[in-house]
Amino acid sequence: MGFNCGIVGLPNVGKSTLFNALTATAAAESANYPFCTIEPNVGRVAVPDARLTRLAETAKSQKIVATQLEFVDIAGLVRGASRGEGLGNQFLGNIREVDAIVHVVRCFEEGDITHVEGSIDPIRDAETVETELMLADLDSLERRFEQARKRGQQGDKDAKLLAEVMEPLVEALKAGRPARTVTFDKDRHRIAKGLQLLTYKPVMYVCNVEESAAAEGNALSERVRLKAEAEGAGHVVVSAAIESEIAQLGSEAEKREFLETLGLEEPGLNRVIRTGYALLGLLTFFTAGPKEARAWTVRAGAAAPEAAGEIHSDFERGFIAAETIAFEDYVKLGGETGAKEAGKMRQEGRNYIVKDGDVMLFRFNV
Repeated sequence: MGFNCGIVGLPNVGKSTLFNALTATAAAESANYPFCTIEPNVGRVAVPDARLTRLAETAKSQKIVATQLEFVDIAGLVRGASRGEGLGNQFLGNIREVDAIVHVVRCFEEGDITHVEGSIDPIRDAETVETELMLADLDSLERRFEQARKRGQQGDKDAKLLAEVMEPLVEALKAGRPARTVTFDKDRHRIAKGLQLLTYKPVMYVCNVEESAAAEGNALSERVRLKAEAEGAGHVVVSAAIESEIAQLGSEAEKREFLETLGLEEPGLNRVIRTGYALLGLLTFFTAGPKEARAWTVRAGAAAPEAAGEIHSDFERGFIAAETIAFEDYVKLGGETGAKEAGKMRQEGRNYIVKDGDVMLFRFNV
């Protein structure tokens, strides 16, 4: 399990440029006019994790396999998209399928790139897109709410519970607040999530800044940071132009040298991934051996059998135990044998909660 993010925003804010840079492909045409993305583009990238290289060196693995992250580049939304204006309405359905929304906002003043609104204001742009998503959610929810409420009044317990979950969501949307501002207990959250509301999904704002502001951001991105913090949303400053240049460099050494000249420690992709993991509550565990070292993604709070199921459903179904070593112990003690001799390999049962960085070997019987 990785996670997938839908990249949304107004036309000409740098969505497709960012997508191309992140996936190092030219799958999404990038041009200085609205709607240059005609079909949703999907790209997968390896999640960079320095621990995986160290693990492979320790285990003398022949191959390294990173976990995957999926990006979906969705055509630019405009005012009235929820009513079918522009091409936006055509793509709202694609957003419903993603785990999180990467909301790209333009935070650079460059004059030769047309802005659909005629001026640069990332807060206004963010609110424009959010309004369209809320209107689409309200339209989708109101009909279902009335049906569930009527069935609930007729004695249908499931429908009654569904209506109770829907009611505060409808009220929030009518008041101009996104669905994610409504909080539920665990069971009701699961029901609300199943409604596939666009504004119930976690959001990460990606501020696309000019190259000179990539390290520290600028006044425009600072406004977005304050908005994101007030909402409990994620926030990343990225220069899509820089990310494009990085993607074209051949070696890791060239990339590091280029980043250093700009005062950057890492590509923007790394920050986007970390923010996405935090938003979705994900963590990484590893498997390692002579053939391969591999990273796997599982939700935080997952028990050992669920992690085993990420590898193969048989592992989860026939789970017996998980031989577990903390990453630092694995590397420090020279691998599985050294960790075992030092008493750092633990045999964990089905109630064990997986920790980030665990190196695991699953015992199962089907």
